[in-house]
This record gives sequence, structure tokens and C-alpha cells, in this order.
Amino acid sequence: MVKHIVTFKLHGTPEVRKDAALRFKAALEALPEQIEVLQSIEVGINQNPSEDWDIVLTATIATLDDVATYAQHPAHVAAAAIIKDVKEARACVDYEV
Repeated sequence: MVKHIVTFKLHGTPEVRKDAALRFKAALEALPEQIEVLQSIEVGINQNPSEDWDIVLTATIATLDDVATYAQHPAHVAAAAIIKDVKEARACVDYEV
């Protein structure tokens, strides 16, 4: 099993970042019903104003090959498009458990 952890830093006003984060969170949380290889996903929006990163997601996926399937799925691509104009940075770690 693979844990897929991704963090996002957004740019823009706090209101713009919060709106994008909330829409992105809702879209991501709908993905397990749409993507068969996605076993689970948890999405958090940072509440600590002294930190720079805005969103974190933790997904559980069976294999690294399935991570690629998830990443290329049209529903995931559509979710990612929600933040494309405000995404400043992305960091990812995939590890086996």
C-alpha cells in the first residue's frame, strides 16, 4: 500500500486562497467514488496563519502504478485545474506502508 502525501502553497489574497482551497478540497474528497484505485483520501486546509502551506492531502493507493493511474484520471485532472491559477508550489512524498 502507498501513502501519497501532497502539500500545496497558494498565492493571492487570503480570501482567494481560502475559496480555492475549499473548492479543491470538495473536489478531492469526491474522488474515491470516481477513481477505483483510490482507496481513501483526507484533505486538510491549514488553520495556522504563521505557516506558508495551504493544503495537504493524504491518499491511500495500492501501488505506485496506481498512483500514476490516479494522477492521470480525468476526475483528478479536473480537480487539479481548480487551483492551477493560484498554485505557487507543490511538494509530494509517496511511501510504502
